[in-house]
Amino acid sequence: MAYDKKRTALLNRYPAIEDLAKKARARIPHVAWEYLQTGTGQETLVNRNRKAFDEIILTPQFCKGPLQPKIETNLFGKTYAAPFGIAPVGLTGLMWPRAEIHLAKAAARNNIPFTLSTVATETPETLSPYIGEQGWFQLYPPRDVDLRKKLLVRAKQSGFHTLVVTADVPMPSRRERTKRAGLSTPPKITPRFIWQGIIHPTWSWYTLKNGLPRLRTVETYSEFDTMKSVGEFVRHGFRGDMSWDYCKALREEWDGPIVIKGLLHPSDVLKAIEIGMDGVVISNHGARQFDAAPTSVEAMKQIVPVAKGKIKLIMDSGIRSGLDVLRAMHLGADFVLLGRAFMYGVCALDKYGPDHVFEILTDELRNSMVQMGIEELPM
Repeated sequence: MAYDKKRTALLNRYPAIEDLAKKARARIPHVAWEYLQTGTGQETLVNRNRKAFDEIILTPQFCKGPLQPKIETNLFGKTYAAPFGIAPVGLTGLMWPRAEIHLAKAAARNNIPFTLSTVATETPETLSPYIGEQGWFQLYPPRDVDLRKKLLVRAKQSGFHTLVVTADVPMPSRRERTKRAGLSTPPKITPRFIWQGIIHPTWSWYTLKNGLPRLRTVETYSEFDTMKSVGEFVRHGFRGDMSWDYCKALREEWDGPIVIKGLLHPSDVLKAIEIGMDGVVISNHGARQFDAAPTSVEAMKQIVPVAKGKIKLIMDSGIRSGLDVLRAMHLGADFVLLGRAFMYGVCALDKYGPDHVFEILTDELRNSMVQMGIEELPM
């Protein structure tokens, strides 16, 4: 009963993802908000991502009688409670301490995938007790083959069953807004940073309890234990020149589903099919890499005609609502990933946030399906 009252109160106070975003912005330091929210360049792609979804028109049909929308989805042999999961996000501890733990627990409770980033601030081993059957592991490909194998073993032994290899970071993007905000690796304790901490006391309290964010998964392999040296190790030790041969080697080394993330060109998707990948994420990295890239909506329209039914098509970048999830599936997506939306939830409501995001998205999705006059997801 107490949970139901809290759930109702949260849905009334924060009925949309945008409400959580506003709360999160007020609750975390400016530098953390800029890291979460920023694109790159002039950030035209951030706006184009949203505009592309807003321009997808779905025509309702009526007089269908009582409708009971079914949103359970089968993907890679597993049944999930909804057709979406939690995308990988790096340096999460800067935005909210213990964010990955809250996200992993919520994913297990709600039966949706949680994707842990290579550059997260918690390790696969730390999250192993919490993920249940929902663990996906996102790999930034190391140049060193032995390091790659070690990371894969750690992920598998910790219970992560689906591998998501990121292809769309050939080099770090410039992300000018984060530089203007004063973000550095490691975060520097400057007067500006201290002042931001003072005016965001809840964030500061949790950060003091948990320590400044560290890239705990990869710091094991760095020669030095300072955050600065770990950052340099990541920049130089994880490849921006990933090849299809590298992908083939991963296919041979990983005995579960493999998804390649960040493809936008139909020929790349066809190549992924050729070498035996199980899925692709059609994504422009949340508009954080290349400002002139197509939107995920534009890319999907080119990819679906040549790849639908041959490989699982997962979509992210610009998705902010249950209606957007329905729009993505209307385009031909088999599944959807959301990163910022779930981080807004954590930053706004701490451990309650991810569950609340799940509630918002599933309620919006079911509502949109009834408005459309459908009980089954477009597939």
